[in-house]
Amino acid sequence: MTISATIITFNEERNLPRAIESLRCCDEIVVVDSGSTDRTVEIAERYGARVLEANWRGYAGQKNYAADQARHDWVLSLDADEALSEDLEGEIWALKKNGSAYDAYTVPRLAQYLGKWILHSGWYPDRKVRLFDRRKARWVGDYVHESVISDGRVGELQGNLLHYTCQSLSEHMRTMNGYTTLAAEELVAHGQKVTYGDLLLNPPWTFFRTYVLKRGFQDGVEGLAIAYMASLYTFLKYAKARFMS
Repeated sequence: MTISATIITFNEERNLPRAIESLRCCDEIVVVDSGSTDRTVEIAERYGARVLEANWRGYAGQKNYAADQARHDWVLSLDADEALSEDLEGEIWALKKNGSAYDAYTVPRLAQYLGKWILHSGWYPDRKVRLFDRRKARWVGDYVHESVISDGRVGELQGNLLHYTCQSLSEHMRTMNGYTTLAAEELVAHGQKVTYGDLLLNPPWTFFRTYVLKRGFQDGVEGLAIAYMASLYTFLKYAKARFMS
């Protein structure tokens, strides 16, 4: 079993070394860059990755392009701000040695937010398909929240995929601005009408669901920040969609 790791990048010089260093279990690393102006490409090449330049196709399109360029049919897809934990790396080494009984695998994703690992707030285990046979799987999703759909059997790995999210609230705000625009465009494209009820009721419901029902209060002040930012995300998504339509 041979595996190609794929990473799509745009100005990821801060995160990329950590991601690549965690991929010792892979037989090649493919970085698809969409016009970085920092040292991303230089760093990727220095760490031995095969770097390809490609115009932006959207998240799913870019990740499918990266998978298509891989030399091996088994693909391990990481975002630049992610890394394999030692446990997950060990499981993948075992698969390489013993072979796979499945065509794709989900992994639990453990996120670090403002320097703290988040175990509640709806953020964990947040299972995602990240290791898959590209002959039986593709990325889907035109705007945000892209995911892998597999036509084959899907198994589970237990080691965590470590996700290093925002280090500051200002960084979170910048990221959220871009994602809410994409989410609003998706609503408009699907013809969804935004009502005053969406603007008034959905944000506080999002806060309540995140902080109370999903036990965000157990994540401390970081959980409170996550709940507030989730409610703001919801408001901005609907507000932008209303003004776009």
